[in-house]
Amino acid sequence: MGMPFTDEDLQSPVSNIITTKIAPMLAKDGGAIELLQIKNAKVYVQLQGACVGCAASGSTLKFIVEKELKAAIHPELEIVNVPAGMEDEMLND
Repeated sequence: MGMPFTDEDLQSPVSNIITTKIAPMLAKDGGAIELLQIKNAKVYVQLQGACVGCAASGSTLKFIVEKELKAAIHPELEIVNVPAGMEDEMLND
């Protein structure tokens, strides 16, 4: 089953949730997040700031980023964290 919307449709709501809900949560701990790209209903983000190299960043991605986006937009949304320096390999396939 495919997504009921296109990558373009997802751009605005995903961006909005990251900016208004997720980024402020991460900022409390000195972290940050950037929406890099949405491709084939996969949301590519990059955890930044204190999130980089933090042992809990995997949990942050799963329990904060993924949970918020899936709850607000679609339960089958896939969230991918792109580590710094891996952008070319992961985004231009």
